[in-house]
Amino acid sequence: MQSVDRAVSVMEMLSRRGWSGVTEVANVIGIHKSTAYRLLTTLRDRGLVEQDAATEKYRLGFGMVLLASSVRADLDILRCARPVCERLSEETGETVTVTVLDGDEAVIVHQSVSRVSALGADWTGLHTPLHATAAGKVLLVHMPEDQLLRVLKEPLERFTESTIVDPSRLEAHVQEIRDKGYSHTIEELEIGLNAVGASIRGAGGEVAGAISVSGPAFRLPSDDILEAGILIQDAATEISRCLGFHSTNPGEEG
Repeated sequence: MQSVDRAVSVMEMLSRRGWSGVTEVANVIGIHKSTAYRLLTTLRDRGLVEQDAATEKYRLGFGMVLLASSVRADLDILRCARPVCERLSEETGETVTVTVLDGDEAVIVHQSVSRVSALGADWTGLHTPLHATAAGKVLLVHMPEDQLLRVLKEPLERFTESTIVDPSRLEAHVQEIRDKGYSHTIEELEIGLNAVGASIRGAGGEVAGAISVSGPAFRLPSDDILEAGILIQDAATEISRCLGFHSTNPGEEG
């Protein structure tokens, strides 16, 4: 843990001072020069700092930009999605969430709850299964083929009698979602809970996340799924445009 703490201290120092030599780093951090050299060398090899060939001084490297970009992407989604989610939540009277892919799971990064909703739980930060949630299914549709095949090969947990756990059936269901442009679940994660979801796209057309609306089955019955699907696609399109995505192909909006 001490090495991690020192490495972070080195990067924080370089962020403030810019180009710095080994001796300067050692003095500011309060460590031996040889320790500073080892830390800087390791950070350089990982692309987190770069070294000037002439002066042999160090500064933060491009690897930091790559790490920060993933955080910025989530922050941009939240900035664009929050007002849309709040409006949709009040319009439907249900819970609206924004979800992003985290490995082979979905993680909820934002939740808007209607004032008339009876839901008291905060789902923010919750990891949810891809195969049993509306947002997760959207992410399944757009993930790389090799990752999708890996997910389909893993045992799929059954949460209710309606959960799709057969890989071939789930694969066919994924294709249906791709054709429709939105996903839905009918009591697949919890008995009495239905949901509808659509994809959020970034400026380059990549799927940056998913937005979904969920509610009790008696308020969001299967007969209302089509109407909810249109609403969630419109919301996803609005967020995607805020992120800089503009498509001439309507099929790419959802």
